[in-house]
Amino acid sequence: MHSEPAVQIAGLVKRYGTAFNNRVPAVDGLDLTVAHGAITAVLGPNGAGKTTTIETCEGYRRPDAGTVRVLGLDPVTQNAELRPRIGVMLQSGGVYAGARAVEMLRHTAKLHAHPLDVDALVERLGLGSCGRTTYRRLSGGQQQRLALAMAVVGRPELVFLDEPTAGLDPQARRATWELVRDLRRDGVTVIVTTHHMDEAEQLADHVAIVDRGKVIATGTPEELCRGGAEDALRFDGPPGLDLGPLLKELPEGATATETATGSYRVEATVDPQLLATVTGWCAASGILPERLAVQRRSLEDVFLDLTGRDLRS
Repeated sequence: MHSEPAVQIAGLVKRYGTAFNNRVPAVDGLDLTVAHGAITAVLGPNGAGKTTTIETCEGYRRPDAGTVRVLGLDPVTQNAELRPRIGVMLQSGGVYAGARAVEMLRHTAKLHAHPLDVDALVERLGLGSCGRTTYRRLSGGQQQRLALAMAVVGRPELVFLDEPTAGLDPQARRATWELVRDLRRDGVTVIVTTHHMDEAEQLADHVAIVDRGKVIATGTPEELCRGGAEDALRFDGPPGLDLGPLLKELPEGATATETATGSYRVEATVDPQLLATVTGWCAASGILPERLAVQRRSLEDVFLDLTGRDLRS
């Protein structure tokens, strides 16, 4: 058992700019705790401060204020001690453009005491066709997969993945998800930044939403989607139904509306009793409900509600 979190951030502040009084805070008092052996997704709009936060954890940025501990170490002052224990996937790939792809991966593996099997990793991520192709000649998707392979080949205790499936086709995306799940099964802590909400819902044990330099919400995907939102039951039927009798049978505060011709929405806490009430009313009214479905708030809905729905420059 670990006595401390894999990552502990308290009051992190990082500013950019030249004149001290005019420096803009990219991160402004951010707090975050990451548990060992879990997948944590860090979500946020562009410019929210998530990339700066992750780069600070990796030791690439020095905090202006606050404390950051990664595997119990200061990533700046104890970077030499921390570096062999973490894996970092960069959007730029971190690879010399003229290096041959698989050769570079083998070189990276030799830098570690107990690396993964390179041939198996190459096969799993579909890099076999790269052969001796130089990094600059790889497709964007191949560069992404190579960067992922280089981040995990050394069997790190903690791995940072920055947009790991950006630009990947569906098959490569699924293969990446399975690799990330395997890392967790092996006890590796994974921190992933992603713009794909479905990816966070599918993979993450824990989600942290960052906006304007602070963590504004944390929890499991289920907790975030459940908090503060009503579920809904949708069904199709004959247009113009009188919903008054149904409303009398529903719990207090529930609503029933015809959202479009022949499409109905019942908003309430969806449980077996509500489902029985609606289907029972339909049966008593001689109505065969079509496309009956439970609709729950998605992580994307939560994200947009918390951070705003307007595009930012």
